[in-house]
Amino acid sequence: MAELTRDHPATPRGVPAAVPARLRPPSRGGGEAPGKPRTARRAWPLLPALVLLAVFFVGPVLWCVYAAFTNTALTGAAAQDPQFVGARNFTRLFGDQQFTTSVLLTLVFALASGVLGQNGLGLSLALLMRGRARWIRTLLGVLLVGAWVLPEIVAGFTLYAFFSDGGTLDTVLTSLHLPAPDWLVEHAMLTVVLANVWRGTAFSWMVYTAALDEIPPEIEDAAVTDGAAGWAKLWWVTLPMIRRSIFTNLMVVTLQTLAVFTLIFVLTGGGPSGASETVPLYMYQQAFKFFQLGQGTAIALVLLAIGGVFSFLYLRVLKPELNR
Repeated sequence: MAELTRDHPATPRGVPAAVPARLRPPSRGGGEAPGKPRTARRAWPLLPALVLLAVFFVGPVLWCVYAAFTNTALTGAAAQDPQFVGARNFTRLFGDQQFTTSVLLTLVFALASGVLGQNGLGLSLALLMRGRARWIRTLLGVLLVGAWVLPEIVAGFTLYAFFSDGGTLDTVLTSLHLPAPDWLVEHAMLTVVLANVWRGTAFSWMVYTAALDEIPPEIEDAAVTDGAAGWAKLWWVTLPMIRRSIFTNLMVVTLQTLAVFTLIFVLTGGGPSGASETVPLYMYQQAFKFFQLGQGTAIALVLLAIGGVFSFLYLRVLKPELNR
């Protein structure tokens, strides 16, 4: 052992001399100091991302917070010299019946087309397609993802041609001798809900398909052996196994739906008479039609707060699942 020690003078105390040099811990006297230098090197590649985040996200958000408390406008004296007006934009906002209506319509739109429509239909399709032939799943995927990957403006004009008076849907209903209402006027809110469901269901379908594929088959086989089948197996076994995916998808879809603008703007423009005017369209009207940027940014902050409330509620539900 003494000869081995003399042959390997750098062997640390407590480490057998026979351990190869590449597996030994570094000696105290040499090498790189642990901690700060290595951490600093790892942090440098994140600097460009942090700069972009500050420029394109934090900066605009801070400007919106500032503008919401001023009378900033696109034209007139306020465009050159905006003045601080305190909470006047918000008091005017909450006293406007049209804004209250737009908030209610936004909640209806988010729940109907996001939570119930996209989420429910995506989960149903994922369950129905589970175990089906590969070509059937591929065909469904092409149809769903094809609508999802379309640019929103293209999807909007496509749906406008489908729902408009004398469009594709009216032609089909008329040929079947069924009533063909003016969907964009008589059923404006229902139309935008259906349009958003058609366009966004693919995302939920992909999330749930991936989650269902991760369930170990032996768990469901054991449930069937114990007598759980059909709805019982779905409720007590399948859904609890994918509950994290359900909550995560609900949060993402809800936040996306709250921010939908182009689709509604192309289809109805918020009309008729505000019947489909959600908060993003009301914000657009105030900021770019009436040129009141201060009022528009105040509405943007309210919309941000609504999204924050939904996120908080979903995270409160999801947090116990993440801690398991």
